[in-house]
Amino acid sequence: MKQLETMNLQLFAAQVSTQESLSAEMKTFYDMTLIDEAGANLIHDQFGQKRPIPKGGGKTIEFRRFSPLEKAVTPLTEGVTPQGNSLNVSTVSATVSQYGDYIVQSDVLELTALDNTILESAKLLGRQAGQTLDTVVRNALQTGTNVSFCPKIAADGTETEVLSRDELDESCVLTVDAVQQAVTKLRAQNAPTIGGKYVAIIHPYVAYDLMRDPEWIDAHKYADPDALFEGELGELAGVRFVQSTEAKVYRDETCPQGLAVFTTLFLGDGAYGVTDVLGGGLEMIVKQKGSSGTADPLDQRSSVGWKALKTARILVENYLLRVESCSKRYSATAAAN
Repeated sequence: MKQLETMNLQLFAAQVSTQESLSAEMKTFYDMTLIDEAGANLIHDQFGQKRPIPKGGGKTIEFRRFSPLEKAVTPLTEGVTPQGNSLNVSTVSATVSQYGDYIVQSDVLELTALDNTILESAKLLGRQAGQTLDTVVRNALQTGTNVSFCPKIAADGTETEVLSRDELDESCVLTVDAVQQAVTKLRAQNAPTIGGKYVAIIHPYVAYDLMRDPEWIDAHKYADPDALFEGELGELAGVRFVQSTEAKVYRDETCPQGLAVFTTLFLGDGAYGVTDVLGGGLEMIVKQKGSSGTADPLDQRSSVGWKALKTARILVENYLLRVESCSKRYSATAAAN
């Protein structure tokens, strides 16, 4: 792979201009570059039930939701087979949408650039694709109706309940107690854990306060690096925290005057479903010079791009909890995302 990254760009340009398409090996390399770069930004995507996008399957995808079984409290009678039970399966449908972008490169750039511009374009586009698709998932999760607001905390420690976003102020920070209340609420709603813990997606500005608490445990102290989630920071009160700058930040008419409001998503297993970026969900497209026919009569332009089909849907409202808070240090200056 290192050899591919350092290969002579002029030789590469000559190669692709004389072929109808990229070789299978080269296409695989650039496809994986795009997916690798996108994957690092798919923070919200990683905890959803994955569903592939079948070719020719239309624009609607169905997620399966299994209802829990009632308690079997009736004693069995010796020698008598009980009636048994059956799965109660419901479907949740979502419509996929297509997203994408591309970069056009001139023949002069290709001949004079010192770097492999197609590789660099693939990296930039991969990051863009990841951020775009992750935002699609995040926005779907923000529609959840299971919401809590951090209370106001006076100088003497007195707490005042907050019932809406516009009532928040700079004292309404995410604390260990607020995390414990979120865990308690998920447990009371029978939300299953993800590998024994709940997961929370948190903005770096909100994580700043929690990481200063003595109860905080850094991720490298409790987990094998290979077992960490993408973006995982640490653990607190039975929750593994995953950091993302794309964790939703509000700064609009719904917020207190002059302050940004941060959201932290607490997740149980099976809370939502997403379409997979693999298996056709995300595709890289490289067009060499001359592939446009009369639209590029002098073979002056090549392009690198991506397109993807994506959707996300909450499956069980009670398995997802959105906790909204402010930050004493950052709410006055943070921008919406």
